[in-house]
Amino acid sequence: MPQLLLELFSEEIPARMQSGAARDLERMAADRLKAAGLSYDALTTFAGPRRLTLVVEGLPAATPDREEELKGPKTSAPEQALDGFLRKTGLTRDQLVERDGVFFAAISQKGRATADLIPDMVDQIVRGFPWPKSMRWGSGTLRWVRPLKRIVALFDGQVVPFDIDGVQSGDVTEGHRFLGSGKPFAVRDFADYRAKLEREHVLLDVADRKLRILEAAQKVCSNRGLALVDDDGLLDEVAGLAEWPTPILGDMDPQFLDLPPEVVQLSMKVHQKYFAVRDPATHRLAPHFVVVANVEASDGGKALAAGNSRVLSARLNDARFFWDEDLKTGFAAWNDKLKGVTFHAKLGTLAERVDRIAALAREIAPLVGADPDQAETAARLSKADLASAMVGEFPELQGVMGGYYAKALLLEGEGLGWGGGTPPQDMAHEASSKGRPSPPASTDNQPASTPPNPPPRGEGYRDALADAVRDHYRPQGPGDAVPTAPLTVAVALADKLDTLVGFFAIDEKPTGSKDPFALRRAALGVIRLVLENGLRLPLEDICEFAMRRAGPERPVAIAEWTKAAINNDAGRKMNSEIEVGYEVVAFFADRLKVLLRDQGKRHDLVDAVFALGDDDLVRIVRRVEALDAFLATDDGANLLAGYKRASNILRAEEKKGPLPAGEPVALTGAPAEETALIVAAAAGATAVDAALQTEDFAAAMQALAALRAPVDAVFTAVMVNSDVAEERDNRLKLLGQVRAVMGRVADFGMISG
Repeated sequence: MPQLLLELFSEEIPARMQSGAARDLERMAADRLKAAGLSYDALTTFAGPRRLTLVVEGLPAATPDREEELKGPKTSAPEQALDGFLRKTGLTRDQLVERDGVFFAAISQKGRATADLIPDMVDQIVRGFPWPKSMRWGSGTLRWVRPLKRIVALFDGQVVPFDIDGVQSGDVTEGHRFLGSGKPFAVRDFADYRAKLEREHVLLDVADRKLRILEAAQKVCSNRGLALVDDDGLLDEVAGLAEWPTPILGDMDPQFLDLPPEVVQLSMKVHQKYFAVRDPATHRLAPHFVVVANVEASDGGKALAAGNSRVLSARLNDARFFWDEDLKTGFAAWNDKLKGVTFHAKLGTLAERVDRIAALAREIAPLVGADPDQAETAARLSKADLASAMVGEFPELQGVMGGYYAKALLLEGEGLGWGGGTPPQDMAHEASSKGRPSPPASTDNQPASTPPNPPPRGEGYRDALADAVRDHYRPQGPGDAVPTAPLTVAVALADKLDTLVGFFAIDEKPTGSKDPFALRRAALGVIRLVLENGLRLPLEDICEFAMRRAGPERPVAIAEWTKAAINNDAGRKMNSEIEVGYEVVAFFADRLKVLLRDQGKRHDLVDAVFALGDDDLVRIVRRVEALDAFLATDDGANLLAGYKRASNILRAEEKKGPLPAGEPVALTGAPAEETALIVAAAAGATAVDAALQTEDFAAAMQALAALRAPVDAVFTAVMVNSDVAEERDNRLKLLGQVRAVMGRVADFGMISG
């Protein structure tokens, strides 16, 4: 069947836009082919530095004939309605058919040649293409990412003639700007097009370009006993910069390896698009780099490598300047700068946010096994690097640079900034011994305290603080590692919880697909920190503390939290701290459902466990896992059915009046099944309570399993709604007791099935 080949050839397309452009071209072409009634076997798009290409296989030569009957207005409808229907169908009144008092139009449309539909389709795609940025050129009105030079449009091997703003379609394209023949050439179909482009030093498929880059870069490194530092993001980018990529190994001044490796690597990547190289023996960066050229140099790339080395040296000299200047500035000046940086209009400055995180980290520290003073210190250092010159140049290094600066500056005892809070005793002593004023005492209505055994000032203490500063943003995504050091965990939790509580308090919650402040990611980060470290945290209490932390001296913006935190539900009488804590914990439940669902767990089980009011995530997950395993058994499934039956009976009776209160008793002459369930329910309550006390949820489920048989027996042999009032009341009490015993494990009413 016929093939459609379309190429849109222009000046250089930014690499960051190419993959999106390929997807947009595929989507727009598929939509328009479908709208035209054209089916196809396969549709493929390609994007490169100078061209977008579309190939559609298996198109029909023409659209099929179409017979269609459209229902119109009633014969009694106003004349205006009939006129509108006639305009829509293009028919006259005499051509309409009357049936059952309604006008119908029989539309008969002959199929059109596919080649006749292509010009309009391409014109709509080109004029409506959603480039993130586009431009006009010359005197035309067309907008494209860069000036559009040529259009190849072939259907079944023949040129489809059309013109878009002066650019005429044809069968001619061009090869590589430098390595090609320099002459335009004609193509017949996609196979011919692709083969000729490759002869002209153009790799059409981005996957081919990436493979060529990777293999050649690894080869030039291995020839020198080196190894390439993998960087998938950079590989994607450079594959969009060169049509015939040629990796070249270059040398750099070894003195720059004194800089943090992340700085060297990011300078290479961001400014120059170079790959870093490491020594496989030491796994450290080597004084080399790989640049991906778009040419094959006659000298093997020596001149290119030398030129790029000089450019890289200039960039790294800038980085060294930032590093040296930052070391002179230090944490005190940076923290002072944060007082003038707004975090959010309703949440105050970054300095005020640091105060909140420091207080929260101090509160969390004992719960995770960290020293409160050290946690507060780390928190007060955590955001300082945002004001550093290096992070100003490379925002991606926030946290990372803070860790390096903490190691360097704390080693020298310089640059500590305190906006309040209690410093470790040894730091206060050192400040005094060097003639500097000691940091102020706590300003958050807490007495200045000293840990019973303050950690000694030394390399271990410094490294722990530096690691906490470096890693407190983690985990930032599902693939990011979770910190395990107690100090880091305390600061990481404080950072994320302050974000969540703050934005919930000012009513900036995620809605639908919108989450501008990444609160879902922050909540998942808290959940992973808690679960993967096995932390037993009262999250609602911590969130309430985060609200109360503001105190009398809190900023006015934070004082306004209460207005945003009040829930519109008049039935709930809560103060703002409790309200926000409740909402944030409910948000954790929602995110936990997503996490457990990805692991194959049922979301309704999370609801059933959260309904108990527990906010200990570790315990919740253990309950969910035990409940999931229990419901997968026959005992679990049948007991759930019995629970729902009992609940339905109790709900129905409750509508008639209050349910009888008290414990069921074994009545004289009662059926044996009823007496057996009374005994089993009492024993089950005792066994469940004992199991829950020790958090042995598997044992709790086993205790519930023992209720399955007596519950089934009662529903089989006993009439709950007895005509004898005493029997009816006793049996309703019994069903209520069974429901209560099961409700200690989970709210089974929220479980589907």
